[in-house]
Amino acid sequence: MFDSDSYGDAPSRRRFLLTLGSAGMLTLAGCSDAQPAAEANTSSNGTGDADETSETSGTDDATETSEAASATNEETAGEDSLDLREANVVSVAVENTGDGYRFDVTLYHDDDGEDGYANWWQIENRDGEQLGRRELLHAHGTQEFTRSETITLPEETTCVVVRGHDQTHGYGGQAMLVNVETGATKAVTQGSERQSLASESCP
Repeated sequence: MFDSDSYGDAPSRRRFLLTLGSAGMLTLAGCSDAQPAAEANTSSNGTGDADETSETSGTDDATETSEAASATNEETAGEDSLDLREANVVSVAVENTGDGYRFDVTLYHDDDGEDGYANWWQIENRDGEQLGRRELLHAHGTQEFTRSETITLPEETTCVVVRGHDQTHGYGGQAMLVNVETGATKAVTQGSERQSLASESCP
């Protein structure tokens, strides 16, 4: 014998259990989906940090490039402002050789466009007294050129003046103060005439 009421309720119990099972599976599926989402957020943050680092590095590189370009532009602008009719001294290197000082002097002058050329450079003390000279025997075109000479200086000399000279305009243009102990230099713009540098500080 069987209870008809119990038999009639069996399908209802099965439906109820199936419903509970489906709900549980949905809940588990939801938990499973949540974990990748969290991982995705972590990955996004990592990429963001990398981008920020890259952007900062790019800014630093751009700043360094800008500063280098600025320095180059300033140097070029300085040379462009020189009057090439004059024998301009643009660079001096000095070395104590034991028996004197070796001067490597670079001049910049328009030897092509002038009747005369840059025919010497000389070393003076700050009062204008000549201490030595390097003769130049021919023109060198409109370009920078370097010539060297070893010159004996009076004892206790620490600062000298280097001037260029051309056959037409004499000693005008840019001269250079040189500290023979440290090698430091200081360019001085004279204009078209020779100027006294006695009051100029040594570099």
